[in-house]
Amino acid sequence: MHIRFGPFTLDLDTRQLTRDDHEIHLAPKAFDLLATLAEDRPRVVSKKVLMDRLWSGTFVAEANLSNLVAEIREALGDRAGAPVFIRTAHRFGYAFCGDATTSPGRRDTATARPACWLEWDKQRFPLSTGEHVIGRDPDADVRLDGSTVSRRHARLVVTADGTVLEDFGSKNGTFLGGERVTSPVPLADGDAVHIGTVLVTFRVRALMSTDTRAWPTR
Repeated sequence: MHIRFGPFTLDLDTRQLTRDDHEIHLAPKAFDLLATLAEDRPRVVSKKVLMDRLWSGTFVAEANLSNLVAEIREALGDRAGAPVFIRTAHRFGYAFCGDATTSPGRRDTATARPACWLEWDKQRFPLSTGEHVIGRDPDADVRLDGSTVSRRHARLVVTADGTVLEDFGSKNGTFLGGERVTSPVPLADGDAVHIGTVLVTFRVRALMSTDTRAWPTR
């Protein structure tokens, strides 16, 4: 799905924000917030609902949400005092207030399953194209609650060519197949990765799969 507003295009398929065909970087959670507000426009979405969507099951300070809104406004050249795209509903939440149009993308993101994901315990973390930080930090894209997991422990970079794992110089290390990761390494379906002592499994969906079951949410 593509959402176009002003000179901007928000591509929910590729998770890209562009202005006149030039990509503008947004942190993953900032992108998710902008997508949520744009899809729910012009309705005001409460801070509680937004925080539940962005940090499900995790307590975070409200300032984290404010910081994401500030990042989005900076990327769009928007101002809180004279909003063109992101409006603040005082003491309640935020709304997308700009004129926008929606058109189909290359796939229906409401039902399509991701090409790859991480499994941990009973949770699944879908991995879209781009960078995914793994750690204990509430803002981590893949949040693992373990005493041996650093706040920003490692990252996965997903591209059309595959997925690469990289350690961030963590105290307790990242291990693939029992070997400590000291430089970026590619992952394959079924790879067992230890983030500290926490075991996660990398999975890749078969491109020709005929499985039509709905993708489970976490």
